[in-house]
Amino acid sequence: MDFLLGLRWYQIAAALAAVAALAWYARKLRRDEGRLKDVETARSMAEERLAGFIARAALVSGDGAAAIVAGNGTIAVLRHRGVRVEARRLLAPLALSTSVEGVRIETGESVLGNVTLFGVLEADVRRIEGIAQAGNVVDLRQFRPH
Repeated sequence: MDFLLGLRWYQIAAALAAVAALAWYARKLRRDEGRLKDVETARSMAEERLAGFIARAALVSGDGAAAIVAGNGTIAVLRHRGVRVEARRLLAPLALSTSVEGVRIETGESVLGNVTLFGVLEADVRRIEGIAQAGNVVDLRQFRPH
């Protein structure tokens, strides 16, 4: 039995299945490209997304969905949302709440919302805050000619 353009039902079904498989694969590739895999990825994403931000130390959530990065006097909070990574600049001290899963940072922003760092301790987040606050100090050695 021919339906469209002389194609049989199983040919149409195979074509639709192939298109669905390609769409799923393309979405999977696009979703994984913005994942916060490690500290270096988090640092580079923070520097790309926040103008004038100089990353120093970072902390990545166990599930790769969020990270915080200490910078020059500020802290970047990164959150993986869909296919994009959102970034905001916050000042220390951060509003934290701890739970069994990890640490939740209350950003106070409606777009970013609260960010949970799974598998992270409050002491680690406070260490990142300290590094960010120490980032306000300018090291004059970096301006000396070599």
